[in-house]
Amino acid sequence: MSNVVSPRQVAAGLTELWSPRVVGEVDDAYIKVAKVEGSLAWHSHENEDELFFILKGRLRIEMESGTVELNEGEMFIVPKGVRHNPVAEQECHLMLIERKSTLHTGDVATEKTRSLAEQLRPV
Repeated sequence: MSNVVSPRQVAAGLTELWSPRVVGEVDDAYIKVAKVEGSLAWHSHENEDELFFILKGRLRIEMESGTVELNEGEMFIVPKGVRHNPVAEQECHLMLIERKSTLHTGDVATEKTRSLAEQLRPV
């Protein structure tokens, strides 16, 4: 039998901002949680969609075509190839569903970029 996981509790217990952690996997996708505040970076994922689900707080996803504001309990899928920049004015906890091939900050690297090995560390 698999372990029961509370994405809310795992996200709340994280100490690093913008450092997603893998809490599960479904077929070719990872389920990740993160604690975020401030701005990540403008980037895109050329071949992968990215699902954002807000566990706590609010998140703004800036895109070249417009901005989406997400509240607790809401989700949004950034389509593959769309440049976006997640921004949280205050601390926000979120769950991400991404293909295993998805790079954290896609086509750019910043000081906030985390490798898959870092994201797979035990929580």
